[in-house]
Amino acid sequence: MKKLELALTQAWQKNAVWLKLLTPLSGLYGMVTHARKSLYHSGKCPIYRAAVPVLVIGNITVGGSGKTPFIIALTKILRKQGISVAVISRGYGGDSTQMPKLVTPTSTPNEVGDEPCLIAQSLYSDGFFLPMAVAPNRGQAIDLLLKNFPETTLIISDDGLQHYALHRDEEWIVVDVARGFGNGKLLPQGFLREPIDRLQDALVLYHDKDMTKYPKKAMAMSLKVGQIEPLMGNHKSPVPSVGTYVHAVSGIGHPKRFFDTLSDQGFLVIPHPFGDHHDFRLEDLVDLINHPIIVTSKDAVKLRHLATQTTHDIFNHIWVLPVEMVLSDGIIEQINHLIVKYQLN
Repeated sequence: MKKLELALTQAWQKNAVWLKLLTPLSGLYGMVTHARKSLYHSGKCPIYRAAVPVLVIGNITVGGSGKTPFIIALTKILRKQGISVAVISRGYGGDSTQMPKLVTPTSTPNEVGDEPCLIAQSLYSDGFFLPMAVAPNRGQAIDLLLKNFPETTLIISDDGLQHYALHRDEEWIVVDVARGFGNGKLLPQGFLREPIDRLQDALVLYHDKDMTKYPKKAMAMSLKVGQIEPLMGNHKSPVPSVGTYVHAVSGIGHPKRFFDTLSDQGFLVIPHPFGDHHDFRLEDLVDLINHPIIVTSKDAVKLRHLATQTTHDIFNHIWVLPVEMVLSDGIIEQINHLIVKYQLN
């Protein structure tokens, strides 16, 4: 299944001609998703309504769009203002038999998924505890959160844009400008989960490499790259130098952006794309000992967990490229508007 996912991802990037053969499947996918959405909107299927406002942050594409670093930036802003925000997620890659489940800074990817771990750990490293729960059934996740954290005044749903069983008060859609919408086709011919006109129903946030081309009030944001840091804090390998070869290992939805970022930093990149949410094993890494390995913060969560289970020198040669989402004045104003609208503070 992972090989098929990776093959499709590469075909989407190249706009391969053979994707046209999948046109009937995309048509079927579109009919099924439209029918499913209609069942909820017509009241024929029940919709869960939370006791507090729900903000869904998602995308209409498969793969990375910058949604997770944006959620990290947003929750930090809200927590700094003393707002009792909590986050729910599907917990993809975690143990669904044990869900709904609360996420803590010590949770593992095998338990709750890699992205929830990254969000919780990122907030904790900045001095904030973020109430968070995971479950395929988002209503169950919210019930668990409100039971344990009744002071919660806002729920942010990490993804779940297509989870129509959940009522949402606000929808914010993150669009990766560099990637765009590909061939504009629905899955599996293209990488769209929903048609492009779905953007008309929500606030659209544009993730772009260059924010200077946008007015200050635009709904734009950009990733700021930090200094690479060792995967394991106690190893003493020399820091990889620009102009040298590095193995770029990636298990994210849109690995090309990560590879391009490393190239922009001056590294000579040897790309190693794996499928999104890839469950890394030691054999994925041991043959890459000839050059330093650089990974994303999301993949680092899994690799640190792997390092606690397997002793090997390869972990002393792995580095992490941290990123931080920088928000435009327009997005900051929108956040402040959200606070006032729902009387969150």
